[in-house]
Amino acid sequence: MSVLNIVLVEPEIPQNTGNIARTCAATGARLHIIEPMGFTIDDKKLKRAGLDYWHLLDITYYKNLDDFFSKNKGNFYFFTTKALNRYSDVKYEDNSYLFFGKETKGLPEDLLFNNPENCVRIPMINNAAARSLNLSNSVAIAAYEVLRQWDFPELLCEGKLTKFNWADAEDASR
Repeated sequence: MSVLNIVLVEPEIPQNTGNIARTCAATGARLHIIEPMGFTIDDKKLKRAGLDYWHLLDITYYKNLDDFFSKNKGNFYFFTTKALNRYSDVKYEDNSYLFFGKETKGLPEDLLFNNPENCVRIPMINNAAARSLNLSNSVAIAAYEVLRQWDFPELLCEGKLTKFNWADAEDASR
């Protein structure tokens, strides 16, 4: 089974982390949070954003980046507006870790400088006023690109109407 890991480095906004937790729960991704955080884990805004998905999470906390790297090995990808490579041009291997930095500053520049080949960006307009996408949106874009490349392992890929079935809808459209 392929394993997707989402790594948040010093997240600051509880609602973003709650939304990311919900994305992880819905996709089976593991969530790794590197402290310090800009909120407490019992913050009601965090819990509200994650709704009733907390029991579905595989979540681990780390004191700092050194603590994280001492406990984890895999394929690391650093999402940043400062990268030269597009996120969609990368072939994500099993046991991928997608790193995202704090909302106000992103990932530490020394981490990016030391790993240029693993830094990726989500394209956006060239306008100084549009600095970056929302953190939870970026995580969702990245996670679903990796899962798409892996053919959505263990995810339900078709829905079901409650009153009708899709065969009836196709017949009606002919």
